[in-house]
Amino acid sequence: MPGIRRATAADAADIARIYNQGIEERTSTFETQARDPDQIASRLAEPESPPLLVAEEDGRVVGWAGLSAYSERDCYLGIGEASMYIDRDARGRGIGVRLGEELAREAARQGYWKIVGLLLADNARSIGVAKAAGARVVGTFRAHAQLEGRWRDVVVIEVRLARTP
Repeated sequence: MPGIRRATAADAADIARIYNQGIEERTSTFETQARDPDQIASRLAEPESPPLLVAEEDGRVVGWAGLSAYSERDCYLGIGEASMYIDRDARGRGIGVRLGEELAREAARQGYWKIVGLLLADNARSIGVAKAAGARVVGTFRAHAQLEGRWRDVVVIEVRLARTP
């Protein structure tokens, strides 16, 4: 089983590489521009940045999961929007489930009360991973955004952490 730990600046190239696989595949994100390792390193250098974890096997980063701000409004500061990407050669081995579970634990330690996510509705594998890691499907946003000229639906998920009723 892979080890899971906080990401460091030394992981920026691997995180960008894995994220770029997801961007290239057009099944996991509306993003279309490849990420540069410097962009990732810049985020990791921010002292107050939300959690970003990596899964590592045999000294190699094979996946990552992190939170970003859900909203800038003060009332939502305890909600993080999750992103997760697994190296295409490491998929199907439970790494995403472990990353999701650990991200929830780390988020709770840092004072978050909820994690939300938006998953492309036709990405059944990602929806399955989210559910296996403890997420609940809230609903579907129809025609949420366009990806290369095609309207796409997204499934909204949430993980309520220990602090919520």
